[in-house]
Amino acid sequence: MLHEKLKDYKIILASQSPRRQQLLKGLDIPFQIISKDIKEEYPQDLKKEEIALYLCELKASAFNGEIDDKTLVITADTIVWINGVALNKPSDYNDAVSILKTLSGNMHEVITGVCLKTKNKTHSFFSLTKVFFKKLSQQEIEYYITNYKPYDKAGAYGAQEWIGYVAIEKIEGSYFNVMGLPTRLLYEELMKF
Repeated sequence: MLHEKLKDYKIILASQSPRRQQLLKGLDIPFQIISKDIKEEYPQDLKKEEIALYLCELKASAFNGEIDDKTLVITADTIVWINGVALNKPSDYNDAVSILKTLSGNMHEVITGVCLKTKNKTHSFFSLTKVFFKKLSQQEIEYYITNYKPYDKAGAYGAQEWIGYVAIEKIEGSYFNVMGLPTRLLYEELMKF
């Protein structure tokens, strides 16, 4: 069992995301939250999973020189990819409207990169989920943004919120990945780490 394997480790989740914290808690391993303030910028030539992996590794590198072999840092970054473009967190209301209009009636990919790091070992992996949205009305988009304020979410939405209930027609891949942490894959990678 995973909690037995990790019992000698101090586990740090480097994320302020309440969803990631909730999902990691669901794996029944004790952890603490220590996040670093990292400017989430990446080289513009990166595509899809390269972006998510670059950003989660960037977050992990902030712990260089601060951890020992019995400290395990978990970092993650989620991006939304559609039509060859990464959709980030919306900058304001109008940006959120624009992003949700782009997703409306289309399939997009949610990609989460995860990095596991100790003093002498680093391992990164990613999960990709295809999400299909129904066509959203302007009224639905405005209602969601006004009531749920999704400014801290890549792609301007949370699958676990109202918009997920009404907009998602189907998902191919991990639902928890869409929430921000691919728990099954993380479990397997931690068992091998």
